Amino acid sequence: MLNTDSRYRAYIDILKEELVPAMGCTEPIAIAFAAAKARATLGAMPDRVEITVSGNIIKNVKSVIVPNTGGLKGIESAAAAGIVAGNAERVLEVLADVSEKDKPRIREFMQSVPMIVRPSRGDVIFDVDITLHSGSDYVRLRIKDYHTNVVLIQKNGATLFEAPEIELDSSGLTDRGVLTIRDILDFADTVDLDDVREVLERQIEYNTAIANEGIRGNWGARVGRVLLDVYGYDVKIRAKAMAAAGSDARMSGCEMPVIIVSGSGNQGMTASLPVIVYAREYDVGQDKLLRALVVSNLVTIHQKTWIGRLSAFCGAVNAGCGAGAGIAYLLGGDYDVVAHTLVNALAIVSGIVCDGAKPSCAAKIASAVDAGILGYQMYVRGLQFQGGDGIISKGVENTIANVGRLGKDGMRETDREILRIMLANKD
Repeated sequence: MLNTDSRYRAYIDILKEELVPAMGCTEPIAIAFAAAKARATLGAMPDRVEITVSGNIIKNVKSVIVPNTGGLKGIESAAAAGIVAGNAERVLEVLADVSEKDKPRIREFMQSVPMIVRPSRGDVIFDVDITLHSGSDYVRLRIKDYHTNVVLIQKNGATLFEAPEIELDSSGLTDRGVLTIRDILDFADTVDLDDVREVLERQIEYNTAIANEGIRGNWGARVGRVLLDVYGYDVKIRAKAMAAAGSDARMSGCEMPVIIVSGSGNQGMTASLPVIVYAREYDVGQDKLLRALVVSNLVTIHQKTWIGRLSAFCGAVNAGCGAGAGIAYLLGGDYDVVAHTLVNALAIVSGIVCDGAKPSCAAKIASAVDAGILGYQMYVRGLQFQGGDGIISKGVENTIANVGRLGKDGMRETDREILRIMLANKD
């Protein structure tokens, strides 16, 4: 058990590790990052490219537009963009510096250089293994378990870097096992805001900006705009619409950055934007907003720790329920209110599947945020779902664990079947 000071430091570190900027859907961006870093190590333009990726990477890259490519989709597009014009030093913003003159070069590279994509055969959920060849020279680079976790770099057979084999739960990140709902709320109440202000205010700035662009522009299926046009501008509609609009833009190639959570821009926007909308509606001060964002972000991360980065379980569910918890805290809710809001919300939407990154993510986000808000409104009216109702158990931590088992273990075959269906579908 960590002492109070150690737990405080761990919570700060978790927020700083998780709330980082990314441009575009993070799975294709991880491929672009790997390709750009391999290209820099090779020191030449490759004449042949081999890419081996896990099924969840295939699923999350297939249907989403890679930003700064002129509308290209797919694994080959992400790798080509990273090779031709990526800046690996910018990590998950690897494609931020791509210029207009680079875009035709990306297409030319794809047309002229053989690129072979293979599914990996192992059980690693997140796996990107790329080899670039230039004549007799080659570089192999592998990313494993999460988006920036480079575990191997080899050049011409010589190992330049190799990370030790470790369990995913300790793969270079602060142990998320220290998170509990009660401790998250205690931390939110007591944290020196100067320790988290920079990362949270950047989250507000970036995610609000792309959501506004999603409302204004003709992005995706315009789910956010439809919600406003059909249902009006009540706060609960705006909360759903802004989160959905950010996804509308991001899934369709918008080149604005977002602040991610649990490795996902969609989750980062879903966990934050509804809380921001409610804070503005109720004229809540900036400091209280920041504390509420601590709650929504850490509650989202806590749930996702049980499931893992990628799964057949839609991560927007966790983030939407996390947003409900953040709203409950923002409006004065104590531990019981926040905990029961989360349980109610999970009872409503657990089971939405992840079938890859694409425009319909925005609609799933809206549903998840709606569940978070409904979960709160139920409890403040004395209504709740009880332990023993389906997968709900007595105690919020037990329910989180149940949902984690469902997402990580129970939906493994669902994940495989989703991938089979997606690969059988014709674009």
